[in-house]
Amino acid sequence: MSNETFQRADDGMIRLASGRADVERDIALLRQCLEDGHSILAGHAGYEDWGKSKAGGGQMLYCQSSGSSDKAKTIRRTAASWIRTFRKTRSLFHLSAQDPYAVLGALSHSLTLYGILEGLEVGGGVDVLTGLTPRHQAVALAQAQSAVLYATPSQLRLLLEGAKIAQITLPAMKLIWSGGGKLDPDCRTGLEALCPNGQILEFYGASETSLITLSNKETPVGSVGKAYPGVDVQIRDADGAVLSAPDQIGEIWIKSPYLFDGYEAGSSRDTLWRDGYLTVGEMGSLDANGFLFLKGRKSRMVTVADQNVFLEDVEAVLQSNPSVRICAALAVPDKHRGHVVMAIVERTPSAASDGEDAGTHVDPLATHLQAQCRAVLGPLATPKAVHFIDHLPLLPAGKPDLLALSEWLEGILAKERP
Repeated sequence: MSNETFQRADDGMIRLASGRADVERDIALLRQCLEDGHSILAGHAGYEDWGKSKAGGGQMLYCQSSGSSDKAKTIRRTAASWIRTFRKTRSLFHLSAQDPYAVLGALSHSLTLYGILEGLEVGGGVDVLTGLTPRHQAVALAQAQSAVLYATPSQLRLLLEGAKIAQITLPAMKLIWSGGGKLDPDCRTGLEALCPNGQILEFYGASETSLITLSNKETPVGSVGKAYPGVDVQIRDADGAVLSAPDQIGEIWIKSPYLFDGYEAGSSRDTLWRDGYLTVGEMGSLDANGFLFLKGRKSRMVTVADQNVFLEDVEAVLQSNPSVRICAALAVPDKHRGHVVMAIVERTPSAASDGEDAGTHVDPLATHLQAQCRAVLGPLATPKAVHFIDHLPLLPAGKPDLLALSEWLEGILAKERP
């Protein structure tokens, strides 16, 4: 086992902005773990010091999965597995102690912790903007002259709203790392205007895998890029055979020096090891040039009238509408088609005043969203209904809470049943 440990957080290396007691408590504990070389648990209830006894002689990192569609799992990895990616990123993008980092999300989210620890490894320190409103986050980024930002697409969309209110841009920003979901075209355009000197780096990965692919200016629309240096990506069929022809959809398997060790608690039937390769149950395809295209999680692929429908595809079309702030697509059992798709949408503030037509009791936005899906995805993937919600529940990672939304939708449908 590697004895590499994360960089210590010297005075001024981690800068807090919100003044929230829970954030201050977790960062103080993180500082102490780094000072002592102890293992760290980034759990939903906050950080915990797991000491050296659990580390087996080396520093370990324990993160909890988001639990967006299943029970949360505790992921175990060596410190070295993340440090390898930090050093590769520093080399690829010529980063130095002159490049301060920033994070926006909950400290329990592995992406936030990843950004904090990379900022320490590179040497520029990190501004923790957890707990601030999007407007205050935008102002803080401008004041700190942040050069590197780690965030999810949902957090970036909110940041754009906050920056618009504050009427500021971020010319010092060099790299915007976006992970945990697809970055829609409008958000990308907004980020390009907000950070005129910044490079948007959309990456694909998971808590179990760290970085898998990275996009660049040559990445085709709809792709999440090519394999990150050191990563080998394969597409395999249901029997485990490698699909060598381009554009064939199958399960994504990877071999990488950045992988996790295993689950400390919980399990996933979609997470499998075979011949040194790992899959976490994601589906996709590789084109002839090695660009990866995601379809979605195997667990979120449903059958509608004998056709496979990926709910992530539906969400991408819905999210492309400028009146949609955030959304989720769910599958509901149907005795005739196997399943039907339902959409849950939170409107943008500018669209919040729009409602159903008093004469027809039909919401114009719902009709428009269904027409968009039909044109792009066909009738079977088109939501049977679009339900609007005032505040769509989110997990700490900024992703929709699919379990809570399923319960909410079941309550709505129960009222509609005769």
